[in-house]
Amino acid sequence: MRENLTLFSPLEQFEIISLVPLSIFNLNISFTNSTLFLLISILICLFWISLSFYKNLIVPSYWQIGKENLYVLTANLVRDNLGLKGEKYFPFIFTLHLFLLFCNLIGMVPYSFTVTSHIVFTFSLALLIFIGINMIGIQTHGILFFSLFLPRGVPLVIVPLLVTIEFLSYIVKVFTLSIRLFANMTSGHTLLKIIAGFSWTMLNAGGLLAIFHIVPLLLLLALIGLELAIAGLQAYVFTLLTCIYLNDVLDLH
Repeated sequence: MRENLTLFSPLEQFEIISLVPLSIFNLNISFTNSTLFLLISILICLFWISLSFYKNLIVPSYWQIGKENLYVLTANLVRDNLGLKGEKYFPFIFTLHLFLLFCNLIGMVPYSFTVTSHIVFTFSLALLIFIGINMIGIQTHGILFFSLFLPRGVPLVIVPLLVTIEFLSYIVKVFTLSIRLFANMTSGHTLLKIIAGFSWTMLNAGGLLAIFHIVPLLLLLALIGLELAIAGLQAYVFTLLTCIYLNDVLDLH
């Protein structure tokens, strides 16, 4: 009797599943797996922060060193890109960095869900940050903020064209900020699923293929390490670009 094998798509892991269906005025506000892991990420962030005030030692433990290193890393990021004027924005930058880091790392746990693998989440986050940054710029410089789109000494003839180009390039920041994080997390997790499926298929095939399944399995382990590094790197890059964009509106580069 032939055994039926079910093949799963590598993209199935990104499917949003409704856990508690809810609808108000034909508006779908269901509690989904994406919402669940978003809340889990927030709770873990709050728990991690609360541990920062628990049994801090003069000679730090490895746990304390990890917390302090992340704090120093974010502080240096703010200092290098914003200077002293960025100190009041440090709580937001640190929260953003920590939140994205845990969202990415939790997505590496088997049978979990990667919130940052969906463009709707990364774009919404980038758009909210972009709106907030522009509000800070207008509050800081007033009407002079719009000089960001018109460099000095530009001939009057090309002003409309230059303003259009500068405005479009400025708007594109939202898309580059969101697509970079979404694309890296989605492509990395898809590759892991493909390699894992390939290794499992070779093992089920039996014979010589079952012996050589160790090759894609070892490759999978190496890719998991790489993906963990990418998870941390992408959280850092997103935070770094946020600092750079914030510095642009504060200094009107």
